Amino acid sequence: MKRRLSVVIVVVVLALMSVVPAFANRGDGALGVIYVTSQGLYYDTFVTNETLPMEGQFQKLTNHVTDYGPGDPGYRGGRWWVDVNGNNVMDEGDTFFHCPLLGPGRTTP
Repeated sequence: MKRRLSVVIVVVVLALMSVVPAFANRGDGALGVIYVTSQGLYYDTFVTNETLPMEGQFQKLTNHVTDYGPGDPGYRGGRWWVDVNGNNVMDEGDTFFHCPLLGPGRTTP
């Protein structure tokens, strides 16, 4: 019985050692906060290491502020574009990336 318990403990420890670093290292580790105007809430977020091509739907992000968040019809699941060239058109000169919003939202930054 003691040997079986020891084996179970070793297996659990090894499993935790492989899972914890995956949660700790989310993308490049850059953490942030985004304000959603339609909800009046702040959401924690993290930058993944995904730079996305300009394909599919994106949501505009300006100075860490956006119009829609989780639960809103206009929310695109954290697929953002930043208007780098300032022409207010989603085009080749802009940046596209993945940065999910982590709930629940809160009223203070």
